[in-house]
Amino acid sequence: MFRFAASVLVLLSFLASAAAQTPPATTAPPAQTATPAKPPAKKTAKPKTAARPAEPANAGSCDVGVIAGIEDLFGVQKIGLTVFGNDYAEVPVSWGLDDLVFARVRAAARTTPVRRIAYAKGALDSYYHPKASLFRNRREELSNLIRQVAGNAGCQRYLVVMRSEGQLDGTNQTLSGVGIFNRGVGVIAYSYVFAYIGVTWVDGRTFEIMKGPSVTFEGVMKHMADNFVSNELLRKVDNSIFPAEAADAASNTTLRDNTRDFLTQRLDKILPPYFAQ
Repeated sequence: MFRFAASVLVLLSFLASAAAQTPPATTAPPAQTATPAKPPAKKTAKPKTAARPAEPANAGSCDVGVIAGIEDLFGVQKIGLTVFGNDYAEVPVSWGLDDLVFARVRAAARTTPVRRIAYAKGALDSYYHPKASLFRNRREELSNLIRQVAGNAGCQRYLVVMRSEGQLDGTNQTLSGVGIFNRGVGVIAYSYVFAYIGVTWVDGRTFEIMKGPSVTFEGVMKHMADNFVSNELLRKVDNSIFPAEAADAASNTTLRDNTRDFLTQRLDKILPPYFAQ
């Protein structure tokens, strides 16, 4: 029994010694699980604002549409002592006469909104140069013309400023639109800038010609008086600015400035009553 116990003790001692000499197995630390990189934060794309289409020039509500129809045409007229001394030419100029018309309408309108109505070149020709006819209905022609020019502008009213005409006192000569005339010869000659213009209201729905401020007893009398007073329609200027050749008018700055100033004076007298109704 003692021997058996001694043998067990020796065996245990041997095993303990072997265990002390054998390094413990190294347990590899668990591989660290790589933290997955966060995907870059997606920027929330702002919804693209659709580009607004350009608004047409004649879009939106419109109280008064302005049709300026002088068209930068300037008359150069020579009136001789006899019919053989008469001459007339219509000269295209770049003086911004229709721009001036619209500016003076806007000034006269004060707080009333106005919008300029654009039209194609030549759109008014049928009115200014009508086909030969025994009878002419100007009101109907103008009504139809403005209906075409206005298109889909949708204005409540249209104020139309166009060239008109009248007979020069003491002669059988007609003056038309904006221009200059020279009458006589030599030292007895004289020159005047003239501005014959007409203003008309047109209904924006029916395109009927509307009553203007002159269609009253006082207005008619004033209109008649204005036509008899030369200063209302004519402005005397020095003979030196009358162009030797009609085409020279376009580059004559003195003539341009006199014309624009006189036209402004005429418009500032004619237009305000149209916005005082």
